[in-house]
Amino acid sequence: MNNNLFILAGNGSYDNRGCEAITKGTIKILRHHFDNPKFVVLNLYSSEEQFKKQISEESDENILHKKTFIFNKSMPVRIFNKLRFSLQSQDRRIKTIYKEILPHLKESEAVLSLGGDNYSLDYGKPTIFTDLDNLVLSRRKPMIIWGASVGPFSKLPSYEEYMKEHFKKITGIFARESLTVDYLANIGITKNVYRVADPAFLVDAVEPPEDKFNKKIPDGAIGINLSYLMANYAMAGDLNKWTNYCVKIVEKVIEETRRPIYLIPHVAGLGPSDHYFCQKVLSLINVKQGEIVLIPDNLNFQETKWIINKMFVFLGSRTHSMISALSAGVPAVSLVYSMKGKGINRDFYGNDNFCIEKDKMSPEVIAQKINELIKNQPALKKQIVSVLPKVRELALDAGKYLKDIIACQKT
Repeated sequence: MNNNLFILAGNGSYDNRGCEAITKGTIKILRHHFDNPKFVVLNLYSSEEQFKKQISEESDENILHKKTFIFNKSMPVRIFNKLRFSLQSQDRRIKTIYKEILPHLKESEAVLSLGGDNYSLDYGKPTIFTDLDNLVLSRRKPMIIWGASVGPFSKLPSYEEYMKEHFKKITGIFARESLTVDYLANIGITKNVYRVADPAFLVDAVEPPEDKFNKKIPDGAIGINLSYLMANYAMAGDLNKWTNYCVKIVEKVIEETRRPIYLIPHVAGLGPSDHYFCQKVLSLINVKQGEIVLIPDNLNFQETKWIINKMFVFLGSRTHSMISALSAGVPAVSLVYSMKGKGINRDFYGNDNFCIEKDKMSPEVIAQKINELIKNQPALKKQIVSVLPKVRELALDAGKYLKDIIACQKT
């Protein structure tokens, strides 16, 4: 029996570079603290093709990829599945969604629930993740909510009460930013909460090979990460309206700064992607050719991070694009729709000055904030760099806490 087998569950595919970053950072942490660990990685995929692609690109023999029930992202199928699962018993849902990890549970040291923000209302009630928790706890295995932002659930008071009782049963909640710690304390959850940082802070940037990206990045460039997902929060799901709004944002930034712009997608793949969205935005922008570069969608997280690290300042809507910027001391402003963006920014800047919430995402405000970054770039960079060693230490501490939990459960 392998005493260092870990199940990493609940994350998305590597087409989402943030999901890739969480998994790779987690594996790095566990390899630092455990001897020759092996991993069963159980992700959620939007198609069979996406799953096969991930398997084909895996070269590490100690990582075994499994899949949950395939979650097709087309709206009719999602509505059907949501209805179907709501009518099933918890036991039936578990057998449908998590059947591929059942053979591995007995020999595993612990199950880590990855994903960053699954335990929130951002995507609806997190039923499939609480089901995972209950499955693991019923088998008397350590269940860790790993490197996550949690909550808030205050919009649904009765459900918040349910989640409060659920969190009390979790072996460990490893919170990646301070607002999560504060929220959990406010609802009475403290004993099993561990302050860590996002695993992605430990993933190194890697220069892309020339056949992927061979352009010289000029000094003073502005990186912009735009996401189709933000349409759900900023424009009530109207993607066309959000697309046209992003066109105005980029045009206003160019007008105000007169600097080269790099559009840097953070979700690629076969389904909806940020790259496709950015292509659409770029096609509608009325500026002369050469002022804007769209980064290709064949770069992995580490290669994308390398490009982000070359930016003078950065605007991000995907959390892990922001983490890539902050990891290199690149001053960044966030377009946020949830607690996670606020918490990470506050931990670096000490305030919410560079968080722009959905009701304030005007082109004028965004351009103003980017100009503020440019004007104060040296001081902001110094501030970010001063915080980074502690953040990386917190990320690595997650493995130490996990090792202590496992040892305690064995005694």
